Amino acid sequence: MIRVGLVGPKDSVELMKGVGREFSDRIVLIPFTYQRAEEAATIVSENDKEVDIWFFSGIGPYSMAKQHLQKQKAFFPQINASVLTKVLLELVYRDGLTLDRVSFDTVSEVYFRETLEELGLKCEQPFLNPYQEFPFTHQWVAYHTSLIREGKVDACVTGMLSVAEELKRQGIKVYRMGFTRLTFREIYKQILQEGETLHFKRSQIAVQLIDVADVDRIIHEPANAYDLRRLDLKLQEIVLDYTESISGSFVALGNYKFIIFSTRGSFEDYPAFHPTNILEKIMLLTNSTANMGIGFGITALSAERNAQLALVHAKKHVNSAILVDHDGSIEGPLRQTKSISYEYWTEDKEISDGLKKAGVSITTLNKIISVQKALGQNYISASEMAEWMGMTPRNARRILSDLAEHRIIEQIGEETPTNRGRPRKIYRVLPSSSTTT
Repeated sequence: MIRVGLVGPKDSVELMKGVGREFSDRIVLIPFTYQRAEEAATIVSENDKEVDIWFFSGIGPYSMAKQHLQKQKAFFPQINASVLTKVLLELVYRDGLTLDRVSFDTVSEVYFRETLEELGLKCEQPFLNPYQEFPFTHQWVAYHTSLIREGKVDACVTGMLSVAEELKRQGIKVYRMGFTRLTFREIYKQILQEGETLHFKRSQIAVQLIDVADVDRIIHEPANAYDLRRLDLKLQEIVLDYTESISGSFVALGNYKFIIFSTRGSFEDYPAFHPTNILEKIMLLTNSTANMGIGFGITALSAERNAQLALVHAKKHVNSAILVDHDGSIEGPLRQTKSISYEYWTEDKEISDGLKKAGVSITTLNKIISVQKALGQNYISASEMAEWMGMTPRNARRILSDLAEHRIIEQIGEETPTNRGRPRKIYRVLPSSSTTT
């Protein structure tokens, strides 16, 4: 079932819903009504995850919202000869108006001239709105009212309900161009075709290759076999959590390399689990960078080939993810809104001495600072630190306590847990420490 978001004024949306019920076996209608076309932008930005395809009542709301569209397709009917014919017949044959004394918006001069020729009508100098981009409601209203004030026109024709209502409120004679059921029915047929393409894309195979850099350094660092095994298990846990979030499966290839299989639909449905998020967690755990290649394909083989190509490009960057689509197009590096980075050193001798006494490395401190920044807050708790840095909460509490004892960070309060348990201490990095990043 295709989720179709209907956007428009109430009367248009009701007509769109009525026609859409003819296709209820294949689409789900999600209506959104507004008072003014400018509201379309907010509607789209707040509901984009609930909709597969957008259906706007006209070019007005579409123009307002198009910058907020993600990857969804959008459809809208355009003023054409049949729509214009209906209103011209009302103007000339029913009400006896002269077209030279009428202003029009949302109508191209080509359609206007062609329709007049077909109807045998004439208009030497039509008042057509000059805007190429769709303006706000008040700009349309100003266009018409200025012509009325100057005595150049006696009536107005608009394609927007909000403009028509405002002109009526001012006592101006106004006609509204509306779309017919046939127009909306043709749009739904296009939506169904796009829905088939969308379903095909969502069912494609998605392969993700993860490659941790500087493996030799990790393996040959002074550490016993138990420490390396713990690191490997923690790394697999990070990959497993991410794989679960996208309903996939993974295989460890050895040497800190992993391959994840899922579908394109499950990968794209969970933007909160951004691929760079797992790369950041790997960086915090291993003190090394990682890269990811993402490939989409009709078969597992083509998807894996695309993922390998993507990984080659990803390795040209630091801690990055690159995507290669089924058609060979490349996207990236992919970015999340929040990311972390940290240094391995500090020039502040006082901090360096304090860290030695606390038994904490400068790398760990800089990780804490980066996590705090990534969380978008001025404090951090042991549970947050443990989650981001791949350690136990107990170890995180010990590190934070030691840093606070040596005045590198400060305890600023406690937060009450949602379930039973003692209050959790929260800490903040001191201003002097924050210069290390």
